[in-house]
Amino acid sequence: MPRTFSEAEVGQRIEAMRRRTPRFRDEYVTMAHGAGGKATRALVEGLIVPLLDNAALAQLTDAALVNVGGVNIALTTDGFVVSPLSFPGGSIGELAVNGTINDLAVSGARPLAISAALIAEEGLGADVLAAEIQAMADASRAAGVPVVTGDTKVVERGKADSLYIVTTGIGLVDPGTVLAPELVRPGDKVIVSGTIGDHGIAIMLARGHLEIEADVRSDTQPLWSLCEALLSACGEHLHCMRDATRGGVATVLNEIALSAEVGVVIAEERLPMLPEVIGAGEILGIDPLYVANEGKLVAFVAADHADAALEVMRGRPEGRDAAIIGEVRTEPPGRVLGRTAFGGHRMIDVLVGDPLPRIC
Repeated sequence: MPRTFSEAEVGQRIEAMRRRTPRFRDEYVTMAHGAGGKATRALVEGLIVPLLDNAALAQLTDAALVNVGGVNIALTTDGFVVSPLSFPGGSIGELAVNGTINDLAVSGARPLAISAALIAEEGLGADVLAAEIQAMADASRAAGVPVVTGDTKVVERGKADSLYIVTTGIGLVDPGTVLAPELVRPGDKVIVSGTIGDHGIAIMLARGHLEIEADVRSDTQPLWSLCEALLSACGEHLHCMRDATRGGVATVLNEIALSAEVGVVIAEERLPMLPEVIGAGEILGIDPLYVANEGKLVAFVAADHADAALEVMRGRPEGRDAAIIGEVRTEPPGRVLGRTAFGGHRMIDVLVGDPLPRIC
C-alpha cells in the first residue's frame, strides 16, 4: 500500500524542490526558455552556468562584479529582440542603451561605456537602421554613457526579426558600495520606483493584433541618477536593487526571497499601476506583476530608512510614482505572498512557461 503524506510533508517536499538547483532536461530550446520564468532558470542554472563554471557568473546578478587591481568593475551583457522595433515611448535602439545602463545602475555601478553589436536582417531599410542608431546616440548622450565600440553583422532574409542588438556595459562601483540579495533581511521595506507593466503592455498593444485602444507608453529610461540618489541617501541601509525586466516585479521578488531565504509580503492595493495597464491586463488575462518593465527598479531598504528613500525617489522624475509595496518577513522563507484587497493572501510564484509574447 503506497504511503500517504501529510500536508506539512508535502509542503516540505515542494520547498526542497524549489531550492534544488534545476536541471535542464529538455531536448530543444523553446520560447518558454526566454520568458524569464522557471524554464529560463532551468536553462541558465541547469545548463549554462555549470558549463561555464566560475564564481562571478554563479552570482547570477544583473551585472558581474570583477576586482581589477583593487577596483570593483561591473560588467553586463544583454540582447534586445523586441518587435516592433519602434513603439509608443521608445524603440529598440533607445531600449538597448537604457537597459544596459540600468543593469549596471541597480548593481551600484556608475555606467562608463557601452559596446553594441548590430545583427541586421537582409532587406532592413537603411532609414530604419539609421533611425535606431540615432536613437542609441540620443539615449547614450542623454545619459552621459557613450557607445564606444561594437560590431555589425548581416544575416539572410528571414533569418532574423529585422534587427537584433546585443550590448555590453562596463561600470565602476564606488568603494564601500555593497548590494546583494543576501543582505536583505526581515523588516526591510520593498519599494518600487513607479508604475509597473507599462513597457510590456505598450509592446503588446503596438503590434495591433488586439482590438484594444489604450494610451500606454513604454517606460524605457535610464535609472543611474535615481540609483545614485538612493545610494547617497541610504548608504549601507540600501540592501539590494533590481530592475524588473523579463518576468516583471513578481519574478524579481521571488528571486530575492529565494536567495535571502526570507518571505516577502506585498499589499496589492499599493502597487502603482496605470488604469490603462490594469484594464488591458484584465482583457488579456495577464497580471501586470509579471509584465516586463524597462525603466523601473525594485529596492529593498532597511525600515528606518524607507521613508527617506521614498522621498528621494519621488523627488526625481524617474521615481515620481514610487511606492512602498510591502515588507520582508521571516516567513514563509523563499516565498512571495500578495495581500489582497479583501484581506486574504495569495501565493505569487514564478511563471512556469511563456504566457506572454516576446517583449524585450
